[in-house]
Amino acid sequence: MTAPAHATPQDFVPFATAALDFHRCLNIPGGPLVTSRAELDALHAHLISLHALLDAHTMRTHSLVEAEGGHLQATRTRLWQAADHLHAAYHAAPHPTSGELPDREACRNPLPEGAPELTICRRHQEAARLVRRRTTPADLHTPYTGLTNH
Repeated sequence: MTAPAHATPQDFVPFATAALDFHRCLNIPGGPLVTSRAELDALHAHLISLHALLDAHTMRTHSLVEAEGGHLQATRTRLWQAADHLHAAYHAAPHPTSGELPDREACRNPLPEGAPELTICRRHQEAARLVRRRTTPADLHTPYTGLTNH
C-alpha cells in the first residue's frame, strides 16, 4: 500500500488510533472473558511499533529540546514496560488448543512453542536489544512518578 502524495506522517497516527477504538468497540464483549493469545500478540505488536515510533521521535528531539526529549524518553520507557507486561501476559495465557499454561522461560529457547507462537518472542527480543542500547536498567526499574528531572 502506498501513501497518497499529499499525506504527511502525522496523517497516519489518527487512523491507527481510530482503528484501535473501532476494534475495542466491536471485538471486546462485555462480561468476564480471558484475553486470547492472538489478541495479546496483536497488542504487543502494536506497542512495539509505537515504541519504535517514539524512539525515533526521542532520538531526534532530545538533542534539540531537552525537556521535550526527556518526556518522550519517559514515554518510550513506559511503552517498553507495557510491552514487557503484554509479553508476560501472553506466556501466562492458556494455550489455545490444549488449555495448558506454557512455561514463561520457554521464550528464551530458539523455538519456544513453535511457530506461530514464536513471533511474539522474536519481536520482543529484537525490541529488547534496542531498549538495552537506549535505556539504563535504572530507568527501566524506576517507578513512574509523573515527574521528570527537566
